[in-house]
This record gives sequence, structure tokens and C-alpha cells, in this order.
Amino acid sequence: MPEFTVTVVGEKIANIQVIRGAPCGATWDAAQRIVNLPVEEAAVRIGLEVQYFCVADPSNWDPISGKSSVHLAGEFHKSALKRALINLKSEHVKPMDG
Repeated sequence: MPEFTVTVVGEKIANIQVIRGAPCGATWDAAQRIVNLPVEEAAVRIGLEVQYFCVADPSNWDPISGKSSVHLAGEFHKSALKRALINLKSEHVKPMDG
């Protein structure tokens, strides 16, 4: 599974670091394409970008899920970016005194 750390400034992705990515290199190419995008658009966009750079055979459909490995790669990267954004938010939450 891919893994990212992100920096957000304002409502935009300021920086993204790939901790773990696809062996073909699609993760690194796609990550650079989402820098400066609004946070709301970034997760969907990274999934699309990964599909563009992915070298897997897009015609190789899984009969059970009805999806190709390229589509699954996009979904995995989308989920990974969402996790990174959730982790970023939790790092900035200060515990309440009480």
C-alpha cells in the first residue's frame, strides 16, 4: 500500500513526500502533480494521475470486482492520501485541558 506525508498550507497541498509507492514509479510522478491543488480535489486527482502513469495492463479486469489493476491502484493511492490528510489533522489537534 502506498504511504504519504503531506504538508498543507491554507487549503492547498504544499508538499507531499512518498514514504512507500508503486514499484513502477507511478506514485512519485502522480504525487508531484497534486502539489498546489486544493485539499478537496487532491485525493481524487492522485487516483486519476496514478492511473495515467501506471504501467499495469488496463484491460486485465478482475471478474469478481469488475475493476482492472490500474483502477485498483488509483483507489489505493486515493485512500493513502486520505489517510495522510487525516493523520495531518490529528497531529494538529491539541488535547483539551481538563
